[in-house]
Amino acid sequence: HVQLVESGGGSVQAGGSLSLSCAAPSGFRPDCMGWFRQAPGKEREGVAVIDSDGRTTYADSLKGRFTISKDNAENLSLQIFSLKLDDTAMYYCAARLGSCSGGFRGYNYWGQGTQVTVS
Repeated sequence: HVQLVESGGGSVQAGGSLSLSCAAPSGFRPDCMGWFRQAPGKEREGVAVIDSDGRTTYADSLKGRFTISKDNAENLSLQIFSLKLDDTAMYYCAARLGSCSGGFRGYNYWGQGTQVTVS
């Protein structure tokens, strides 16, 4: 699989903001990219996805504080606002080939994650 590389994580106080980045290999052209996260003791959950046309989808429970965007075909970003304690998690960048209509399913390309800790 193609490996994605996340960056931008760190320790932030509650109420603050943070921007995460994801870099894909040159020439990689996935049909859909997204951000996921996994908190301690919790299952991995989808945060947001964006397709090649720039259309976005957010998890219902997180909508309003997260913004996903693409600078180009190979760079993905996630802006998090009004950070809460339960936003603490490992955040993963992911990609898939094919339709984005399946929600958060079918992502086969992953990064190793970047840790976000809110205190």
